[in-house]
Amino acid sequence: MSDRELHCDTCEGVQPFEAPPCLDGHGADCPELICTGCGTAVLIATFTFRAPRLADRRRRPAAQRRAA
Repeated sequence: MSDRELHCDTCEGVQPFEAPPCLDGHGADCPELICTGCGTAVLIATFTFRAPRLADRRRRPAAQRRAA
């Protein structure tokens, strides 16, 4: 189990959190953590974004204006 110190809203202070035994195979990197003081569980969400490609950012040519 891994230990981390995070702010617990229930305990209203910094408490050690630990990852429970993970059935999903995450090991020590499990996103679920439990406060050792009160037992409150939290989920650490991570997001991944694809890097923007330059070809996707090309501007369309502006429409040419014509005199009336």
